[in-house]
Amino acid sequence: MYTTLVSVEQLQQLQAGDAPLMVFDCSFDLMKPEAGAEQYAAAHIPGALYANLDTDLSAKHGVPGAQGDVVVAQEDGVPASGGRHPLPSREKFAAWLSSIGLSNDMQAVVYDRNGANYCGRLWWMLKWMGHGAVAVLDGGLQAWQAAGGEVTSREEPARFQSNFVAGEPLVELVATDVVARRLGQPDQNLIDARAAARYRGEVEPLDPIAGHIPGAVNRPFAENLGPDGKFKPASQLRAEFEALLVGRDPATVVHHCGSGVSAVPNLLAMQIAGLGTTALYAGSWSEWSNTPGLPTRQGAEP
Repeated sequence: MYTTLVSVEQLQQLQAGDAPLMVFDCSFDLMKPEAGAEQYAAAHIPGALYANLDTDLSAKHGVPGAQGDVVVAQEDGVPASGGRHPLPSREKFAAWLSSIGLSNDMQAVVYDRNGANYCGRLWWMLKWMGHGAVAVLDGGLQAWQAAGGEVTSREEPARFQSNFVAGEPLVELVATDVVARRLGQPDQNLIDARAAARYRGEVEPLDPIAGHIPGAVNRPFAENLGPDGKFKPASQLRAEFEALLVGRDPATVVHHCGSGVSAVPNLLAMQIAGLGTTALYAGSWSEWSNTPGLPTRQGAEP
């Protein structure tokens, strides 16, 4: 069972074996939401299913309500988080997993062509559903193609529906009220995965307010990758996160970003580094900054 990363060679071995396997292409582009599906249609790993961030891995978009809640279509039920990419309810997501044929005994492998930014979302969500056997393809589609792996533009056949049963979450989801209550306390250390300029509040291309949650330190998610697009060695990741935390307990870390997506590579990197399973604030800056009465800050933390 692969639970964090899987190499190209390991995925090829899985494909050649008899164990149940499902591969997901999660490529996406926030500024051009249709691009991921177009890229998948042009070239994907044979057998891979496309998982769309907006329609498959998020509740339907709405508008911030009076308390920062995201209003979604009634048939979606109550989302599990707010923000620009609200998590669907666990029941809704389990129904989708069943509809595309994922069963509880399958190894899932997720990838994208975006530096593990978007596939991390599905990796985390499957852990949230209690599915431990899910791993990120290290280096993504680029590594697959560099190793001579086949790609195809064919339309993949539909799979038989399964009966995916949600289990106890293997990861922790933290809500806005919890983050706000623990603000400034030693039992919570926030890591913001957005680009440095967005964290400092110098630019804000997506959300109406610029800045960051007070007390959060910044680690852009791309810093987890080496020049080859693969995750850095575990020892290097551990040293970098320990330097960032300056002696603070890794178990107190809560990750966030703009909408709970690009925070996941940091969470995954800490797990690869042997620093444990840390928490995710999925609503992130897009929910925090739309919730009345919550403090914001610009500039770097001292």
